[in-house]
Amino acid sequence: MQTASAYRIVRLANGAHSVHSLAHHETFHPVVGPVAEAEALYVKQLRLVERLQRHEGEFVLWDVGLGAAANAITALRATRGIPCSIRLLSFDHTLEPLAFALQHTDALNYLQGYEAHLHGLLGEHLCVFQHGPQTVTWEMHLADFPSLLAQPAAQKLAKPHAIMFDAFSPAKNPAMWSQPLFADLFRLLAPDRPCSLPTYSRSTMLRVTLLLAGFFVGVGHATGEKEETTIAANTADLIDEPLDRRWLQRAHRSSSAEPMWEPIYRQGRLSPDSWNKLLQHAQFR
Repeated sequence: MQTASAYRIVRLANGAHSVHSLAHHETFHPVVGPVAEAEALYVKQLRLVERLQRHEGEFVLWDVGLGAAANAITALRATRGIPCSIRLLSFDHTLEPLAFALQHTDALNYLQGYEAHLHGLLGEHLCVFQHGPQTVTWEMHLADFPSLLAQPAAQKLAKPHAIMFDAFSPAKNPAMWSQPLFADLFRLLAPDRPCSLPTYSRSTMLRVTLLLAGFFVGVGHATGEKEETTIAANTADLIDEPLDRRWLQRAHRSSSAEPMWEPIYRQGRLSPDSWNKLLQHAQFR
C-alpha cells in the first residue's frame, strides 16, 4: 500500500502491518510487528503490569521515539485494567508517522479505540483520559531529543520509573545512540527512583555506552529474530541477567566496542581509558 507521503504501510511476513519510513529506509517493528514487539520488549521486560499493581502514586513512563505510537498504546492497553495513574511522556522530532498511521487504522488496528486521544496529542501535545480504573496524562515533547536532554529545562521533566527507548538504528541515527546522550539521560534520573530502560539493540558498543553512562546493564528478552536485546537500569535490582566479566573480556577483544562520543557513526576497539572505566564499574567488582 504505497502513499504519496514519506511513509507507507507494509505487510510483514507474519501478516501484521507496520509503517515504513522511506527517508530512513527502515520499518518500525520489522519482524514480529508493532504489538508483539512492544509486548515482549517493553511491557513484559519492564514488568509494567506487576510494577503498576503494587505502585502507589503516579507512575512516570517515558516513550522515547513515539513513531506511530505502537509502544505507548500497547503499554496503556496492557495495563488499563489496573487502578493506576500513568504520566506518559512521548518524545520525537516529528509527528508525521503518527499522523500517517491515523489514516490507516484498518491496517494498524492497535490504534483502534485510541484515535480521539491521539488526535488530541497531535493537536494539543497533551491529552488526559480514563480507561476504566486507569487514569492517563499523556504529554508530547516535540523536539530533538539529544538537544532537549542537554538543556537545563530537561530537569523539569517528570522523572521516569521506566523508559521505552526505540530510536532508528545507530547507522541511520547516531545522535540517539551516543555516549553523551545516555550520560545526560542517566543524570536526569532520580537516584531514589528505580528506573529501567530496555531497547532492541544487543551491540557491544551500546552496552559499553550504557555502562560508561552509569547504568547497570543486562541481557534483555528475545524478540522476533533477535535472540537477546539489552536492558539497563539505575539499580542492579531491576536487572535479571547482568553482564558478567566474561562479557567484559569479549568486549575487550571486540572491534566494535568504543562508544560514539560524537553523533557520527563509526566502529572501533575500546580505548585504554574506556577499558579502565569499565573495570571500575560497580557491576564488575
